Amino acid sequence: MAQVGAIIGAATGGWINDRFGRKKATLLADVIFAVGSFVMAAAPDPYVLILGRLLIGLGVGVASITAPVYIAEAAPSEVRGGLVSTNVLMITGGQFLSYLINLAFTEGEKAKAVAVLSKIYDPFRLEDEVDLLAAAAEEDRHKKKARVLDVFRNKEIRLAFLVGGGLQAFQQFTGINTVMYYSPTIVQMAGFQSKQLALLLSLIVAGLNAAGTILGIYLIDHMGRRPLTLVSLSGVFASLVILAVSFFLQSTGVLAVVGLALYITFFSPGMGIVPWTVNSEIYPQAYRGICGGMAATVNWVSNVIVSESFLSIAAAAGTGPTFMILAGIALLAIVFVYLCLPETKALTFEEVEQIWKERAWGRSSGTQALLNRTTTKERTEPSPSHYH
Repeated sequence: MAQVGAIIGAATGGWINDRFGRKKATLLADVIFAVGSFVMAAAPDPYVLILGRLLIGLGVGVASITAPVYIAEAAPSEVRGGLVSTNVLMITGGQFLSYLINLAFTEGEKAKAVAVLSKIYDPFRLEDEVDLLAAAAEEDRHKKKARVLDVFRNKEIRLAFLVGGGLQAFQQFTGINTVMYYSPTIVQMAGFQSKQLALLLSLIVAGLNAAGTILGIYLIDHMGRRPLTLVSLSGVFASLVILAVSFFLQSTGVLAVVGLALYITFFSPGMGIVPWTVNSEIYPQAYRGICGGMAATVNWVSNVIVSESFLSIAAAAGTGPTFMILAGIALLAIVFVYLCLPETKALTFEEVEQIWKERAWGRSSGTQALLNRTTTKERTEPSPSHYH
């Protein structure tokens, strides 16, 4: 039920962000999450517990879109990837703690925005950043809010969402939450029958996940989004093949545990953080909330599909073939990233937006002049086909 709630929260989170702003959306997510926690703690029966999990999921779903977008908008472009990735670190760190326990800028409020941004930027840069954000907010207020259908009508936004949503889907369909949810089961499938030992090995896996995320925070702004993702997916593919082979050979379990550890080691610094970072920075201001919410919904729906089907497919086809299926998906993801994902490291939002204009309409001088005239017109006289 938590996943169902997360799907609903993510699906509505984009609208909430656009309607009420990032700060109020964050507070709403916090309140829903807190209420859900109290409901679960006081639950007298399983039905109330399920209600609490649904509320928890709603809060997580709204937060999963709001936090990355707010961080990306407030962060300097050269360290934006690392700061957005820190949000993922908090999630993976929480997962690590849970295994350990088992084992044992508001629109229109410029003064407040300046107070927050002064903690991030040096005085020489602060004024420029405030002016840019204020101009973007003013432009946004004069535009009609984007709707879901507008995402698919606008070629530039459609291309951006294809990449953002595709990354979120591949993050789940390459098996990460299956590995995290079922790592004790996978370890036992590999021959380690002691539940305590299985949990201990799963704790190590969760620790590797958190450590890999810390490494990714450094790499994403130094190595770049695109190469980091390609290396990550290549390692994920190889480790899934190792996992499949270990079950085909019915080994003693050491090879399976090695494959599991390698999987987390390669996944967490790249595919663990890049989809969230990319989705926080590839959409124009008017579409950032709605597209981010749609992409997060893709992530949660994919999460449900994979986690609910993994054990059934493993029982029907065998664990080895199931991991080979995931390896095949990882191979498709490599092709997708190579062909579709642009490099956005250290680019401003305006520069990223220009990438999609060029991909949609080409780079010819005539087209570029048309784009420049269109951009000027949009700033002075908003086009309904783009922003309502």
